[in-house]
Amino acid sequence: MDFSSKLLENAVYEMSQLPGIGKRTALRLVLHLLKQPKNRTEQLSNALEKVRNQIIYCENCHNISDTPVCDICANPKRDESLVCVVEDIRDVMAIENTGQFKGLYHVLGGKISPMEGIGPQDLNIASLVGKVKHGEIKELIFALSSTMEGDTTNFYIFRQLEGLELRTSTIARGIAVGDELEYADEVTLGRSILNRIPFEGSLKSDY
Repeated sequence: MDFSSKLLENAVYEMSQLPGIGKRTALRLVLHLLKQPKNRTEQLSNALEKVRNQIIYCENCHNISDTPVCDICANPKRDESLVCVVEDIRDVMAIENTGQFKGLYHVLGGKISPMEGIGPQDLNIASLVGKVKHGEIKELIFALSSTMEGDTTNFYIFRQLEGLELRTSTIARGIAVGDELEYADEVTLGRSILNRIPFEGSLKSDY
């Protein structure tokens, strides 16, 4: 792809580094921005700068937040004894959109994946175990994707919690094996949360 401007080429290259954005799409986006009023581009630039430099993570659930404790954890109407374990903020948003879950979340920040060099120590697992040992949580819902990495992470956490007085469950398999939560429709995901099954029961078929 030949460019008449080095500035344009650099902008297209940086845009193409985003996931799912090829060079042709990057070029289309950059050209679109060039046609916009200057203040519109500046607003986008400022928003990206702020999201990179000012966003923090909730000290309770590790969700992305603007404040030390996110709005979900700070809501007194949420059930603190019920915690849903998810991979990242996209899963929190997907479940929240169903309107079916009234508990809290715990964001792991990923899944155990030896192939990618991600181990338990790289995830927010220790803080989850600490919260459970503190005794305020009565049920954990494992809501990771139905992949090998998701199931491995679920099982690892389950083993870390053995011997503690805690109910563990997993979302019903209305979500197809291999699917990511963020792509599930709201009705299916909502029913999977409501019709969750004991985690021990899922082990009989998976292990």
